[in-house]
Amino acid sequence: MNEGPINSASGGRSVKSTRRMIAWILLLLIVVVTLTIVFIPVWLIMPFKMQTARGISLSYALKSWSPSLTLGALIISLALCIWLSRGARWYGWVALMITLLPLFVVAWFARQNHFEWMFNPLPKPEYAKVSQADFIKDNEMVMSVVINGEAVAYPVRQMAYHHVVQDQVGGLQVVTTY
Repeated sequence: MNEGPINSASGGRSVKSTRRMIAWILLLLIVVVTLTIVFIPVWLIMPFKMQTARGISLSYALKSWSPSLTLGALIISLALCIWLSRGARWYGWVALMITLLPLFVVAWFARQNHFEWMFNPLPKPEYAKVSQADFIKDNEMVMSVVINGEAVAYPVRQMAYHHVVQDQVGGLQVVTTY
């Protein structure tokens, strides 16, 4: 089996094997970069975790780019896999399929709104009068809404997890978010 001329600069490897190695490195790099792009928003925006404006901005930018980027990465990776599969043994095929699997998963995940999975609105918020609200400390921050003389307060600690509450205040339907 003739694999092409020997390249003395690569320690006796053939040009074909050097190209295959470069293709494998490129494929693995694409997988790592794509996984990173998709999972940075998951890592940066989590319930009860301190979040910065820069982190949120980066998360939303990556979240908006990730559907296109994952599709492009998947197409390029499929082309590399087709090229690498020519002449590959069974274990090469298995390695290629294992390498592609995470790309299919993140391509699907990039099209999901995982923020909705993490931050669920309170389905049936319950309220207490100030005199009965012993679960809130005196120094705890609250968000307050006053409409038509009716006042309500939502503990920031709970809003940080749920991020949204639907309520009726002063005869009007309101949605409060944090």
